[in-house]
Amino acid sequence: MKKTLTAAAAATLLATGALADDATSIKPIVGAFLGAVLAGDVETMRELANADYIQHNPFIPTGLEPFIEMLPVLQEAGTTAENIRMFEDGNYVFMHNIWRNAAPFGADEMVSFDIIRVDEHGKVAEHWDAMTPLVAETVSGRTQTDGPTEVTDLDRTEANKALAVALIEDVLMGRDPARITDYISAESYAQHNPMIADGLDGIIEAVETLTAQGNMFVYTEIHAVLGEGNFVLTVSEGEWSGQTHAFYDLFRMDDGMIVEHWDVIQPVPTEGLANNNGMFGGFDAE
Repeated sequence: MKKTLTAAAAATLLATGALADDATSIKPIVGAFLGAVLAGDVETMRELANADYIQHNPFIPTGLEPFIEMLPVLQEAGTTAENIRMFEDGNYVFMHNIWRNAAPFGADEMVSFDIIRVDEHGKVAEHWDAMTPLVAETVSGRTQTDGPTEVTDLDRTEANKALAVALIEDVLMGRDPARITDYISAESYAQHNPMIADGLDGIIEAVETLTAQGNMFVYTEIHAVLGEGNFVLTVSEGEWSGQTHAFYDLFRMDDGMIVEHWDVIQPVPTEGLANNNGMFGGFDAE
């Protein structure tokens, strides 16, 4: 069965301190909503989300009630989720999650990035995501989710977002690939993509291998850039293996350089769609 439901659990967020105490933060709204999703708490979901909740996961119908009707799929599978990171940028909350007993999503264990938009009335209004199977053995020896989680350098948020955009435009879109050392630390670069080794050498080796295979991925458009302090998530569209893909890249910055990278890469489906909102729809309207 293909993915039938996507949302991030927030059951451990209060315990880990991931939900901010700041009264202006929207993280508690998103945490409560997503906790209700996993618990099947329909009443709370209806209180916190709009009836016309907009869904961009291509396998889930748009609208809150169609979404609610699919919750028994998770309960039957015994699906659980662990939130690893939760960040906030304006009216968006973006999260890094691990799903277990996740056969409804395509594999027993999955890694996801989820983005939730909260509207001006404090209601959950829109959801985007990308998911990929959890890989047990990686080239770097790191997992797809381990590493730092603490947000620092809030005053550098906009500069760090600009740094991520510059990397993608120059290196991944091919504007000026030689500038890679302007963006990625040559001293320390922790890589969580399961197919790539740590450091600049790992990136260069991966590019050489993919290019030799005639299968180098190409980024074509950046749809969203979300950041909080030293963490920036970019959502991009591109081509790989002859198919359009969604590229979700999470970067950690330190002193004006990118020092760590996590990602989720998902093919953009063209068949069996449950809605017509598109995996990138809505971002460009903001």
